[in-house]
Amino acid sequence: MPINGQMLIGRDAVSGSSQPIHAVNPATGETLEPTYVGGGKAEVERACELAEAAFATYRETSLEERAAFLETIASEIEAIGDELIERAIAETGLPRARLEGERGRTCGQLRLFAAVVRAGEWLDVRIDPALPERQPMPRADLRQRHIPLGPVAVFGASNFPLAFSVAGGDTASALAAGCPVIVKGHSAHPGTSELVGRAVQRAVETRGLPEGTFSLLFGSGSEIGQALVSDPRIQAVGFTGSRGGGTALM
Repeated sequence: MPINGQMLIGRDAVSGSSQPIHAVNPATGETLEPTYVGGGKAEVERACELAEAAFATYRETSLEERAAFLETIASEIEAIGDELIERAIAETGLPRARLEGERGRTCGQLRLFAAVVRAGEWLDVRIDPALPERQPMPRADLRQRHIPLGPVAVFGASNFPLAFSVAGGDTASALAAGCPVIVKGHSAHPGTSELVGRAVQRAVETRGLPEGTFSLLFGSGSEIGQALVSDPRIQAVGFTGSRGGGTALM
């Protein structure tokens, strides 16, 4: 599967206009191709626009539809095969066994969330029936359940290029809950992120979901990151990283 050095905004592959991003093999010092170009406020705006539009439809998907979507993502990641592991080795210097295990963990997380979604207990549905004869005053019919918040921004980690990255636990949980996701991929492993991002993109298309259900951006934390977390359409943020990096986003 080709790595084109592009961001994924909805169904489109997009080149940025900001600073270039080069992945470097930590074992050899070699600069890896292709060169990525970070996005800016225009790309954040487009991704947020699509995510907000997608939310109206994606939040109404059935539990079975969401579960099948998560399972399709896992299958698409596995279908990449050894190319994903080889690229992750080149970008991170981590050993093959570690990355193969992390790929299994990532797909396992997605399938676990699918099982949880299907079960439905997480909705915490509560129904208090009406008591029209209650004294001193009647009680209305009261119903409660967990509902999706809205678009979620996820920040990939440097040291877990799969399990805490593009399709990691933060992304899986948000998609399971009915929330579109915009991922800011980590600049240390953009090729790995693009491969996984394209797998998610294919799953969105396969399951017939709105294109804004998922986007993948690259760029500096001070530009892309702060623009994401400050956008009023973003309702939650998943971040794994240093204390300094987290407080900078706040």
